[in-house]
Amino acid sequence: MGKIKVVTVSGNLGARSRTRALIDAVVEGVEAQLSIHRTDIVIGELAPELGSLTDPKAIPPRVAEALAAIAGADLLVVGTPVYKGSYTGLFKHLIDFIDPNALGGVPVVLTATGGSPRHALVIEHQLRPLFGFFLAHTVPTGIFAQDGDFTDYRLTSPEIAARAARAADEAVRIAALGRLAAPTASLAAAPLVAA
Repeated sequence: MGKIKVVTVSGNLGARSRTRALIDAVVEGVEAQLSIHRTDIVIGELAPELGSLTDPKAIPPRVAEALAAIAGADLLVVGTPVYKGSYTGLFKHLIDFIDPNALGGVPVVLTATGGSPRHALVIEHQLRPLFGFFLAHTVPTGIFAQDGDFTDYRLTSPEIAARAARAADEAVRIAALGRLAAPTASLAAAPLVAA
């Protein structure tokens, strides 16, 4: 198996980020098992162009490059800080410009960070349905980390590190299969044959 294209999407707006540290922990687990080519997309760095974007026919070059990288990924690792119970607005704004058919079968690891455990369900209630819309293959283990799981923006919680490692293992197994194609109309309509 050659290098796989791992693309990270981090919804953080500031330069220092616990979200990016959590994403890094997952990618390090993947890289320990597979040869990868990594591309990082940081929403805060795209904010000037992304924030003013309203016309899908006039996408600025840096945003277009980010969208192309996401669509071409063999594996996505996404993360967002949680504000008011959900992902950041600019994170969702970027996702809104992805072609609805671009992520079918792509393995995706879901991560999020927040100030309290009240935000932990963002993975199941917000992120998993969002990528389910695209028919992406979200790995079973999502990772939510609180501020106390980090020291100086480094992940230091053994429990969260273990979850990140488990999600990385799941992603590696799925990525080894290649992009999992969504069922074609002919397969979906085919009758089941009893054995």
